[in-house]
Parts: sequence; C-alpha cells; structure tokens
Amino acid sequence: MFRFLQFSIFFLAFLLNAQEQESFYFDSNKFELKKSELARLNDWINENTKVKIVAINGYADEDGSVGFNDTLAQKRVNFVFNEIGNKVAIRSDFKTRSYGKQHQQSEDKSKNRRVTVYFIEEKDLHREDEILGIKPIEKTPIQKPKRIFPEIIQIKNPNGSVSEYELNREFMQKIDESKPGEKLKIDNLNFHLNTFAIVNESRGKLYELLLVMQQNPNLEINIQGHLCCMPTDRNNLSTQRAKAIQQFLIFNGIEKSRLSYQGFGSSQPIFTLPEKNEEERAANRRVEIEIIKN
Repeated sequence: MFRFLQFSIFFLAFLLNAQEQESFYFDSNKFELKKSELARLNDWINENTKVKIVAINGYADEDGSVGFNDTLAQKRVNFVFNEIGNKVAIRSDFKTRSYGKQHQQSEDKSKNRRVTVYFIEEKDLHREDEILGIKPIEKTPIQKPKRIFPEIIQIKNPNGSVSEYELNREFMQKIDESKPGEKLKIDNLNFHLNTFAIVNESRGKLYELLLVMQQNPNLEINIQGHLCCMPTDRNNLSTQRAKAIQQFLIFNGIEKSRLSYQGFGSSQPIFTLPEKNEEERAANRRVEIEIIKN
C-alpha cells in the first residue's frame, strides 16, 4: 500500500500540471490490443513522435484474484511498451507500474481494462521537471579538510645550529582557505637593504608559505613584490625579491608549475608616494601572494 501511495503522489503532481494522456482499451482477459485499438495506438505513435512519455500504466478489471489482475495489467503494459519501441522518447526513469484492480473503478467495466500513456508535449519539454514535480537535487558543498598547522618550527642553519621560529597559524589557514583572486600580504617579511636576501628573522615567514603549499597540493600562487620610496625600480628589485621566494619554494620541493612571480616596483602603493613616515614606507614595501587556484 505504501508503494501505491508513493507512486500516486508522483502522478498527482504530474496531472495537476499537464493533462496529456491517452488510453487504449483491451477485451476482457486479453493482453493484446484488438485490431481497431492497435491501429489507434499506431496512429497515436505516428502523430506524437516529438512528445516524451513519462509513464505507461496498466489496469485490469477481471474476475479473479488481485494477483491475476496485476499480472494481466502488467502484460498489457508490456504489449504497449513493445509497440512503442524507440519510436517515441521515454524517460529513463519512467517505471512502468500496473495496478490490476487497485485503482478507481469506472461503472463501465470496459473502461477499466486499459493502458494509459502519460506524456509531455514538445512545447512543454523545457518544463519537464517542473511538470513532473521534480526538484533539482541540491549538492552539498564539498568541505575542504581543516588542516592543522604547527605553531613552532625548527630550522637547521648552514653552520649546523638549529633556529626556532614561531609561526602564524591564523595566516597559514587564511592562505589555505582563500579563493582564487584573493591577495594576502606576508607580514614581517623583510630583506636586507637594497637586496633580495631575506633577513634571518624572517625565515619563518617563508616556511609558513612552504608548509601550506606542501599540505595543499591544489594551491597555485602568484608571488608579487612591491617597493617603497622610489618612483622607479631601476634594479628590478621587486621582481628579484618575488623570484627569491619562488626559488626557495622550488628548492624545498614545490613544483614550479604551481608558482609564478611578478615585480611591480612602487606602481601599486598602499600609500601615495612620497610616503609621510616609516609606517607608510613599510606598508608599501611588501610581498603579497595572489591565489590563482585553490
């Protein structure tokens, strides 16, 4: 009974939105159409090659058990389905279903011995799901795993000693969760004056970026260098600094295809040149990363 009710709800939505259906009638205790009805079925097929069938339902009203009538009704469905063949489009999920005696009876028994074809006309095919009451499946967004980054990293120096750096986990997670097109400034990443050599105190900032790149193999970035103070970048220093970071990442195993770099000199200042104080100069003198893919 549950399956019957479930099916009826589906077709209630259909019948409220589109009344397109055609019935073909059988003689008592027969599952093959008589010649006149078979001719009518073939005429319907020829006239409706551009419609789409959504269901073929069979019914019976014979003396005998419910099981007998269900079998007879299903045979009638099969007969009509085979006659239609591939001449008319049919939904792949149309699910033929027969009811035997389990349907609303007509006082005229001959009207109960039938197969009813439900279909959508060509002009309404663009509304197919709407007519059938089918709602689009809402896809649950795939949640990226929340990565846990270390707070402290120990780095072996060229002379064999070990240095310990405190990492900014909040910044690392921000990089990991950023969307393409977003830019993030690497704070406290400093270089020796007029060079692309990173001061020792800033080495931890490079490892923050490295650890994110290592744990997120989909991440691709563009490294962007900016200068302060000078209206022109005569020595192309901003490009060299961006390249130095790229080379550090490549040296530590990050694929070159995931990295690009650019130098903008002082053409994109945060504060207008000439800066008013060291705070403004420090803000303009920066390295940013732009998320290309994540």
